Amino acid sequence: MKKFLALILFAFLFTSPNFGQLLKVSDPYLKIKAAANSPLYTTYTAAMERSRLYGDKGYKMDYYSESLPITYSGDQAGRFFNIWKVDQVVVINKGEFVKRPVVTASFPDMAIMEYQPFSHIDVQETFFVYSSSIALVNLHIKNTDKIKHEIEIYPVLELGNDSLMIKRFDSEHNAYVTNHHESKYRILSSLYKDAPYPTDTRDYFCGGFKGYSYGGYLKGMGEFYNTIKTDYYTENRNDSLNKKTSGLVNFVSLHGKITLKPGEEITVRYFRGWQDRKEDVNPLAAEIEKLKTVDLQKYVDADVELFSKIPRIKFKTEDEKLVYLGAFNLARGCMLPPTGKTKYNFYVFSRQPLWGWGHGHQVLHESLSMLAYAYLDPVSAEGSQYVYMEQQRDDGLIAYRHGPRGLQDYPHFSKELNREMSSTSAPFFSWINWEVYNVSKDKKFLEDAYKSGTKYVDWLIKNRDTNHDGTFEWGPYGIIENVRDWYNAVFQVSKERHLDIDKEDISDELECLDLTCMVVKEMRSLSSIAGALKLDKDARMWQSKADTISKLINERMWDDSSKFYYSVNKKDYSFKFLTRDLRRMEIIGFLPLWSGSATKERAAELVKHLTDPNKFWRKYGIPTLAADDPWYTPYVDYCCKWNGPVWLLWNYMIMDGLKQYGYNKIAAQIADKLMLAVTTQLKKNHNYWESYSPDNENLNSPSNYIWDSIMAKILIEKYNYGKNR
Repeated sequence: MKKFLALILFAFLFTSPNFGQLLKVSDPYLKIKAAANSPLYTTYTAAMERSRLYGDKGYKMDYYSESLPITYSGDQAGRFFNIWKVDQVVVINKGEFVKRPVVTASFPDMAIMEYQPFSHIDVQETFFVYSSSIALVNLHIKNTDKIKHEIEIYPVLELGNDSLMIKRFDSEHNAYVTNHHESKYRILSSLYKDAPYPTDTRDYFCGGFKGYSYGGYLKGMGEFYNTIKTDYYTENRNDSLNKKTSGLVNFVSLHGKITLKPGEEITVRYFRGWQDRKEDVNPLAAEIEKLKTVDLQKYVDADVELFSKIPRIKFKTEDEKLVYLGAFNLARGCMLPPTGKTKYNFYVFSRQPLWGWGHGHQVLHESLSMLAYAYLDPVSAEGSQYVYMEQQRDDGLIAYRHGPRGLQDYPHFSKELNREMSSTSAPFFSWINWEVYNVSKDKKFLEDAYKSGTKYVDWLIKNRDTNHDGTFEWGPYGIIENVRDWYNAVFQVSKERHLDIDKEDISDELECLDLTCMVVKEMRSLSSIAGALKLDKDARMWQSKADTISKLINERMWDDSSKFYYSVNKKDYSFKFLTRDLRRMEIIGFLPLWSGSATKERAAELVKHLTDPNKFWRKYGIPTLAADDPWYTPYVDYCCKWNGPVWLLWNYMIMDGLKQYGYNKIAAQIADKLMLAVTTQLKKNHNYWESYSPDNENLNSPSNYIWDSIMAKILIEKYNYGKNR
């Protein structure tokens, strides 16, 4: 009988959840040491398989600001954090910690850090976004002292502005149930008004520990300090929170007490559940209840497995490695599972923060992020490209946007053709497919991509060369098609935008250098794809077509007086449009390098302009407009500006072109400039940005844009091609 009981005990010990242990990362390559000023990307979203398009919440982690606790902030959903009290000493802010937080691992959905809030109190804190509705904090606490310590924890959920409505306290589960409102309004682009984004939301703030008290408060953290720092000499000393169960507050707090003897350790958790009030709270509460004792190690192991395919680059600096891993986190964190009108995974190009245009459908220029993402998950990168294939129109159109709401082609009236025309996007489709294949080696994907890419180029020839002269014009809604939205020195009529879209953008009235180079690149990519598929005749045909168009680029779009490429008037191929001189040195003038259209002699002339500090050779990368142009500005004060800001993707295209012509050293130097731009921001605010200033550190543009994941590809190529330069 004793032997039987021993076996039962052994089975229990080794099959029950081992959630009380330190979490460990088994792959040494993925272990990091990121202090407050390290270039660590700190935005986290749930794993793709536990995510949804609507009712999704991601979080920004602040482990670096000295005047704050370790906080986790969700867009319009406030923040949550823990306050420590050890032996009656209250420790609120990280600046008061004995040892400041150091992040030891960071994945798309999880961060692990270590610190000491108090002498000899070692903490491993793990933040884990489990799903679109649930995030948790796992605190592994160990007393390494020779004496026991009394520890109190105060997990806090804070919205401020009296905007958190307490509905009840669930004493059985140690959980506050509160409501708050989230607006669809955004500064840059409000959420789609008819889409089911939750606005009246519910919070389920829960402690996975025995509750001692709880409370809700209207005043700030300074006043809360006075509440929890009880006066030792007062007659009616009370260490309980106010146990408020209704009404509007700024924040709510849970309260737990722990006694640790020397050498003892314990793991406690707290949870932030979030959902639409229309949803039933019971399934959310039940799922959190299960998570109170689940072993998180399996989720760490899943993240390690996710990163098992990425190239193990031996970086010269720790900063480069952090940018590399962070770029993959950014891309993966934007991926969502199949839903709606697509059976494939897809991305949004901004998941946290959440804003309308960034939470829309896939667009081909954002899909350039797949060049990097393919190294992390090639099957998922292929899936994202299949979204375009499954929704491609019968006539070959790949529209401006594709995703769970289907094809979105934004029809726009063409005065020249006297009819509406569908809008496409910058055609990077076959180039992306070829680059993804070079990682995945999936022939079935390549076959499907070739059929789809052929149809798309045929559509472009029929619909973006309306005068049938061999070079290309953007469609009538060119201001979105050409990707270079606002403050474009050539396409935009006025220096300050004040006209309507039809009058403001003239890209449908020019033979456009950028689009023409893109079509050439598509054809060269189709030639490469055809060659890999043993379609030798097709490969030669596409190469011949690309060479023919390249000859036209050199005949029509090269200005020998300034030694640069430009768009031209489609009526007479002049560099004049009405009274305007089209010879403005923009970043697109370097695209003939990328498309393989420039002659070697002209490539050398382009490199002279590129490396001129008074034009393009700036501190933080290659600007979109030459610095000596009267429209040039280094200031990034809004989104979508093309009169100076640095866009990482377009800098990568220049690098790609430079390497084709043997300028490997200059390409590597551009990579270093981009690294400086990215690390400067990540060290300051731990965000990636839509665009960067070529000269300054201050930015006001959308943050955490998926296409900045191209930094992983840039670093891969820098270390592959950076030798012998």
